[in-house]
Amino acid sequence: MLLVLVTLLAAGCGVQPSGVIWGGPAVRGPAEGVSLYLVRNGTLALVIRPVAPDLPPTEVLRLLAAGPTVHERREGFTSEVPADAVPTEVAPSADGAHLVVTLSSPVTTLSVHAVRQILCTVDRAAASAGQVVTVTLHGSDGHLSPQSCPN
Repeated sequence: MLLVLVTLLAAGCGVQPSGVIWGGPAVRGPAEGVSLYLVRNGTLALVIRPVAPDLPPTEVLRLLAAGPTVHERREGFTSEVPADAVPTEVAPSADGAHLVVTLSSPVTTLSVHAVRQILCTVDRAAASAGQVVTVTLHGSDGHLSPQSCPN
């Protein structure tokens, strides 16, 4: 009798039932496309866009400046990179120590997330070529000191 009572009491404790918790779509094979960093729930998140993976860095940054797609917005992704932060050039520095990304907009007023989105997107593109990247952002109002993706 005591065993039945203990079993009944133990069965009433623990995790309560909940509704179905949905995750994102399952990965189907290797991800191909262009890697962009967007913001989701206040943190940077990698998004793979299904476009030609060999786009030049300026085109990849143009995709970033264009912001999330309709589908990405529905999934909760946002961007702090302004739409006018279109890259005009991505080139090695004179000494070859880092990449210089020149934007058509101011850079000193970019949010921390916007800077990190750009740094990490450029870093991811260069990492596929086996490089570790330090980036200097130049804009219409000056430049930011060389930085790397914090991830």
